[in-house]
Amino acid sequence: MRSLLAFLFACALAAPASAETVLIRGGRVVTEGSAGTLDHGDVLIVDGRISAVGANITAPRGARIVDATGKWVTPGAFAAMSEVGLAEISGSGAPNDANVTGALVGAAADAGRAFNPMVTAVPITRIEGVTRAAIAPDATASMFGGRGALVSMSGLPDSVFRQRAFMVVELGETGGQRVGGSRAASWPVFEAALRDAREYPERYRRGQGGAVLNEIDASALAPFARGQGTFLVHIESATDIRELLRVKRANPQLHFIIHGGAEAWLVADQLHRADIPVLIDPLVDLPDHFERLGARLDNAALLQQAGVRFAIAPGPGTVDAQQARLVLQLAGNAVANGLSWDDAFAAVTRGPADIFGVGGELGRLQRGYMADVVVWDGDPLEVQSAPTAVFIEGRQVPLTSRQTELRDRYSPVLHPPAH
Repeated sequence: MRSLLAFLFACALAAPASAETVLIRGGRVVTEGSAGTLDHGDVLIVDGRISAVGANITAPRGARIVDATGKWVTPGAFAAMSEVGLAEISGSGAPNDANVTGALVGAAADAGRAFNPMVTAVPITRIEGVTRAAIAPDATASMFGGRGALVSMSGLPDSVFRQRAFMVVELGETGGQRVGGSRAASWPVFEAALRDAREYPERYRRGQGGAVLNEIDASALAPFARGQGTFLVHIESATDIRELLRVKRANPQLHFIIHGGAEAWLVADQLHRADIPVLIDPLVDLPDHFERLGARLDNAALLQQAGVRFAIAPGPGTVDAQQARLVLQLAGNAVANGLSWDDAFAAVTRGPADIFGVGGELGRLQRGYMADVVVWDGDPLEVQSAPTAVFIEGRQVPLTSRQTELRDRYSPVLHPPAH
């Protein structure tokens, strides 16, 4: 425990260097923007943002040059669903803020106010090339999982850059279990909750209360129920997706993102017409639940062919705080199952940025965008590749973590035994 506290203190002292002018020169630049991929490109970073992308950019006076010859240069990856920053490593004795076990709040749970940029998983995540994440509590006692946030992996105190970015709601098997054991109950409860939230605060001021929500949750749900936010809905089956589409038709002002969607390929055309994006785990292919009987490995490829907006993320119930870094490996597996490399990489960079409404500043290497830039020693979707430099908002962050600290301390190569 003492060593963990020492490591966290060291992380606080090793804050990223201040933004500077940097020219990353001569790499294979995957812009995810209008310029496409440049085989011998440069990226100029000034004051924390991308100033220019192209070939043979002249370095401004005082600029630091990063030689990327033979390397890949990409936007930082965006983990589209995670608990990173909400839970510490197992056995540390630290609280787990990803689980809300009490019955008092569900919708009102607020991930952004619990995010801790100093937990061990943050540097572990960023040294794997992931610079942004969407975070949310894992579970509550109600069908509402609480309000998620968008965060950076900078490790700085202001790492939460969008509070209350979405509302998590369980409407598949899990949601049914929480409201009486059946989907037959979950959809009426969801619609009643929407009514409660739309009638907040008047109904509650009159002392009438809500049909299903207490005042705390009604207040939290109100903006989302009025179309001023996005619902992140955990559903898997085509049947549940069709029901969500019906709710969308009846309430066109509501905004939805599907998380899971194992059978989304069966209703891809309808999702495209409704413009409901999907966060999909490309490794889900087994009928391990009744709601996943139609799961298949080429789900992502079929959604892409139908024009559905999607991002790659671990499935519901598997968004472990330590594993946000694996999103690039998931994308690599999608390539092995029918998705093109370009579409797979977009699904972990500009795709999630666009879906969560921050695509005007993140997810691309393009003039004016925030300078979240990663230099790789190889193809970023190959498991053996690793970053050689990571910039978050123009600041180069150290490629150190609790794991590298332990490696360096105990490595027999660095510290050979005395004879």
